[in-house]
Amino acid sequence: MDKKLLSSLYTSESFRKTGHELIDLLADHVHNSTSGANSKTIDWNLPDDELNFWKNFLENGSQEDFFKEILKRTTHTHNPKYVGHQVAAPAPITALTGMIASLLNNGMAVYEMGMSPTAMERITTDFLGQKIGYDTTSRGILTSGGTLANLTALLAARKAKAEHDVWTKGHTQPLGIMVSEEAHYCVDRAAKIMGRGEQGIIKVPVDSSFAMDTSKLEAYYQKALNNGIQVLAIVGSAPSTATGIYDDLEAVAHFAEKHNLWFHVDGAHGGAAIFSKKYSHLLKGIENSDSVVIDGHKMMMMPTITTALIFKDGENSHTTFSQKADYLLTETDEEDWYNGGKRTFECTKSMMSLHWFILLKMYGEEAFDQNVTVLYDLAREFAKVLKTNKNFELAIEPASNILCFRYVIPDLSLEESNTLNQSIRQELLEDGEFYLVQTKLNGVHYLRTTLMNPFTTMEHLKLLMEKVKACAEKLLASKIS
Repeated sequence: MDKKLLSSLYTSESFRKTGHELIDLLADHVHNSTSGANSKTIDWNLPDDELNFWKNFLENGSQEDFFKEILKRTTHTHNPKYVGHQVAAPAPITALTGMIASLLNNGMAVYEMGMSPTAMERITTDFLGQKIGYDTTSRGILTSGGTLANLTALLAARKAKAEHDVWTKGHTQPLGIMVSEEAHYCVDRAAKIMGRGEQGIIKVPVDSSFAMDTSKLEAYYQKALNNGIQVLAIVGSAPSTATGIYDDLEAVAHFAEKHNLWFHVDGAHGGAAIFSKKYSHLLKGIENSDSVVIDGHKMMMMPTITTALIFKDGENSHTTFSQKADYLLTETDEEDWYNGGKRTFECTKSMMSLHWFILLKMYGEEAFDQNVTVLYDLAREFAKVLKTNKNFELAIEPASNILCFRYVIPDLSLEESNTLNQSIRQELLEDGEFYLVQTKLNGVHYLRTTLMNPFTTMEHLKLLMEKVKACAEKLLASKIS
């Protein structure tokens, strides 16, 4: 068989040339995006049109244009006018750790398939445990995203708290977890994957601030018991996704201790506030949890997707997925923290620890402090400005860098107002200068901003307000005409 094609795939000089060209292209992209020279955050296209473009490109497009087209046709998180979903504007150095991880391709299921990243993972997760307030017996893992981390934590809770061995014998009685009705949908999804069904997800109402109403915990717990459900765990949001509001973790911790429940904190977005001298108080009580999730790709300037799951009792990080795989894993009397395949849902995962380690090594934890503090401060400043304008209404005072607001016209009904704000968001999406999302709270439609980019300023946000107003006036005028 002629192997010329395969050989050409691995030519070092071709890789060197293409790599240098791509680095130059990406460096220009970061510069132009962060400086605002790129006029658009998103070049919106209909799904079918985008699909047809790439079908045609596969057949007829120029190879030299591939990377340029990707940059043109994706959302620019480094643009200061990106105020949309909860993903970071990654520190450029992490593109290089991502590149070396992709090229070396160490799967990390067993120690010899990831020696360096396994050691780095131990160092970074131990460090996170200390920042949370756990002692030296804590242990953690890195895994592929908050959804998988929350599922893993709840599996650990089941292993630790269920009265029977579900892992080997299956379900023999209804099990349940308690969670705020404003918690991220992945907690609900995790519970259903585990076979708990709707009845096993005990949703506690929120108070006027959209935080879990801890005064109702006892009543909802007793109701579950009366329905024959063994409650295993309670989940505190830090913060909730829609509103950015933190649950009272201290009160939740007391309740969990009273009833011997596993206390898990979903800090995927806002757990990084443990690094902020100014805002760490939002996480008071987190040190009393049994497990915590923190996403590196949200508030810690890393690329998707990397999440830390930290256990207060390190033993719980080893027992969740107990099973034999003799060809990979050997029994040992010592704590074999270095065999990740025993401790994570994934049997293979990327070398994501490189991102955490390089940022700590090159910039230190102060970088995380600054990023969280700058963005949380900005949300509060934005809220103050919105409140001075009669055409804007806040959903709630921001606790994090997530802020929900809407454009209001006094004479509009709620339905008309909701339609108007939905249409404003669509207009902004198609315009492409800004990128923001939307949410609905108590039947009211809000525009939702997540301030993820440290280069976003109040000048950008004031311009956003002007564009929202202009969109509203245009839509209302077209309706009248």
